[in-house]
Amino acid sequence: MSLHTELLDYVEREHEGALLTPPQLAQDALTLVLKNGVVLTVRYAAADAYSLRWRTSPDDGGVELGIDTAPTHPDLATAPSHLHRADGSVVADPLTATTRSPQENLARVIEALGRDPLLMAGSV
Repeated sequence: MSLHTELLDYVEREHEGALLTPPQLAQDALTLVLKNGVVLTVRYAAADAYSLRWRTSPDDGGVELGIDTAPTHPDLATAPSHLHRADGSVVADPLTATTRSPQENLARVIEALGRDPLLMAGSV
């Protein structure tokens, strides 16, 4: 069973109430549409190598943000994990960690995006 399939099963079991539509599984990604209109694309190459990207609803500006583990920002406290903000800045990742399970990381992201898709200070 692939990690994306495991995450699909997990989301359907534990986070169905947060979803607007059923999750969609593609060859290399899992796409979730949250009740607030956020579209979250989940890609896991391994438990410690991931990309979580989302587009906010038009009401929140329709902007893109994301968390990933590309080793491009070693100066951040959460390296390799980091957050790409809507304004183009890159900051420490407030939600995920490579030491957590993919399920725990995904749960933290789903819950935070349900509260504040832009991840403004104090909301995560």
